[in-house]
Amino acid sequence: MQKAIPCTLMRGGTSRGPYFLRHDLPEDREAMGRVLLAAMGSPDARQIDGLGGATTLTSKVCIVSRAAAGEAQQVDYLFAQVSVDRAFVDWGPTCGNMLAGVGPFAIESGLVTAEEGETRVMIRAVNTGAMIEAVVQTPGKRVNYEGDTAIAGVPGTAAPIVLNFADAVGGATGKLMPTGNAIDVIDGVEVTCLDICMPVVIARARDFGKTARETAKELDADKDFMARIEAIRRKASLAMGMGDAEGRVIPKFAIIAEPAGGQGGVAARYFTPLACHEAMAVTGGICIASACVLPGTVAEAVAQITGADRETIVLEHPTGSMEAVITTRRAADGSREVISGGTLRTARRLMAGEVYVPARAWGCGDAFLPGQRLAGGSDMASLTRRAFGLAGMGALASAGAVRPAG
Repeated sequence: MQKAIPCTLMRGGTSRGPYFLRHDLPEDREAMGRVLLAAMGSPDARQIDGLGGATTLTSKVCIVSRAAAGEAQQVDYLFAQVSVDRAFVDWGPTCGNMLAGVGPFAIESGLVTAEEGETRVMIRAVNTGAMIEAVVQTPGKRVNYEGDTAIAGVPGTAAPIVLNFADAVGGATGKLMPTGNAIDVIDGVEVTCLDICMPVVIARARDFGKTARETAKELDADKDFMARIEAIRRKASLAMGMGDAEGRVIPKFAIIAEPAGGQGGVAARYFTPLACHEAMAVTGGICIASACVLPGTVAEAVAQITGADRETIVLEHPTGSMEAVITTRRAADGSREVISGGTLRTARRLMAGEVYVPARAWGCGDAFLPGQRLAGGSDMASLTRRAFGLAGMGALASAGAVRPAG
């Protein structure tokens, strides 16, 4: 027995996946995870039996709901990173690329009323608590996906979607610098551990014999390098108070170097974390860009910046570049505080319909849940009436030494 669940397949930034309304999925998080695994075709390296694209960038899910009355946000956005080859769903991080599709999806689904020209959608990232403003193009009060904005990692152009992150500091750990230090030394390597939009462990590429200009495939193929950064990431996670990161996707890891393009900013390679991102994550990119403007970090002597309170940082990544706008201010003690971060993305609605999952994914064997449809378009009540002629029958119901630098 299969069950049909309404969903919309969208590209959000440089990622892709299904978007669901929260009320169309099980209330229980464990049951929801089983349903998402079934919908995406996991665990299977090819995800041949589901919607997944067999990479971390195409095995992502967005779950959207209308915010409760009186809340500052209009919609809540829950993100799920569905493992490709393991029966595991990570609810810890959020995804800034998939976030680009939340505003359009909320408007198309009737959760937010479109305004003439452009519509500002206030979104709460449930995973981290961050508040984001998405500015969506809505001429004629309809979502427009066509435009002239190009982002690296996506062919062609589309309408711009502006993402402004407010209150982005400490979403996962409660602190800007979770270890209490601008620089820590782990396994002999200087790193900066930051929690801005996404907790990221940042190191200089040269400390690994790298340039931060390698392709994603070149870095992934260097198994010794990948094992080394994973060991550092796991020890950093403990130092950040996030526990053992084995099998978890946060904190992320990044290496940086001087920019090559002459546009200012920094060259960066971002890991997801067991593979190099083919482009750049939005949330991770804002964290790396923030490191560039904060004094004392590993990025201070690497990044090319102007020192202004509002700084545009160009992040050079494997398939091009991404701009992040970081706004800071001087605190009373003279330190610099990050106020907000923003960037420009695009999104496109690819398909709207239903995804079919086995009934057992709901944890109820072949029992039929109220409100769900069966493959073929009939509900259980109508099937029962046809089978038995009962016109009146109702619906069935590793820790290591970590020390400050210096």
